[in-house]
Amino acid sequence: MGPRACTLACVAAPRKSPARTPAARKRARGKLTPARERRGLAAAEVALPLDAPEIASLVADVSKAGGTAIGAYRDPLGGRPLLLASLPLAAVQPTPFQRDLSPTHTQRLARKIDEAAAFLDPLIVVRGARGGLWTPNGRHRLAAGKVLGLRQITALVSPDESLAFRILALNTEKAHNLKDKSLEVIRMARALAKADATRRESSFAAEFEAPELLTLGIIYEKSPRFGGGAYSPFLKKVDRFAERPLATSLRDRQAHAARLQGIEADVRRIVAALTARGLRSPYLRNYVIARINPVRFHKAKKGDTVPAMPIAQALVRMAAAARRFDTSKVSNADLAWVAAGAEAAD
Repeated sequence: MGPRACTLACVAAPRKSPARTPAARKRARGKLTPARERRGLAAAEVALPLDAPEIASLVADVSKAGGTAIGAYRDPLGGRPLLLASLPLAAVQPTPFQRDLSPTHTQRLARKIDEAAAFLDPLIVVRGARGGLWTPNGRHRLAAGKVLGLRQITALVSPDESLAFRILALNTEKAHNLKDKSLEVIRMARALAKADATRRESSFAAEFEAPELLTLGIIYEKSPRFGGGAYSPFLKKVDRFAERPLATSLRDRQAHAARLQGIEADVRRIVAALTARGLRSPYLRNYVIARINPVRFHKAKKGDTVPAMPIAQALVRMAAAARRFDTSKVSNADLAWVAAGAEAAD
């Protein structure tokens, strides 16, 4: 083959892509791909006059509360009507099942709003009980407004009252920890069970996010300093939303929570005994809980929703393992392995 033929052949031959590094593959996986089909409303469909029938009652509620309607529009994604309004701070209350107010975060938020000299993030507001106005995601902004002495606060008022029960998805002003999530979920569950005792617990899966939050929430109500994070891997494998009415399932969870608190008492006893032997490690409690976890070796298959073991059975086995725990068989080498595993996970 002549030089020219070789040149043509080489040009025509497909070139192999160079092997990508792990970092390059990770970047490719993280690339955002826009949807091919466009969704939602066109610009002309978004505008909504204040006298539109679907928001007339909201306009009246805002006026009755001492506020004023500023404008209205249809949500560009789902087309739901929303009213932009200015409301007196006293007219808006946080939903009663939100997490507890953090004074530290409120003071910091008020200071930053004051520095910006602008309150730019409206509250989401829905109708609450007895004709009141509730915000499902603005407790700290509302409190910050009171710290600043604001007369009025800007809000997006929605006729969709179910937004009050979508707190976890809506709340973006302060990251939830496990305790925050669990307490909000159990408070929501109690309110929903009171409103409709016949609906199944599983029908609220979107609102509650994860079943173990209900169980942990019951414990956090009684023991705010409970370290639920160490039990999460266990609960995720055995706790599932019940197909029973919510009011009934909450009674079952009360029993599960009591059993778990009994296990925690045993764990504290074991940790104290190991500490007395001179064993020191920040992973000591996690090690003990992992050792008595009856499903620690279970690996769920992708898409598998069946629990590794029914939660009631798993708790009985875990309690029995805690009672049988032999502290004399634990060494510093065991704890070193746990620490190495934790650092690798980080």
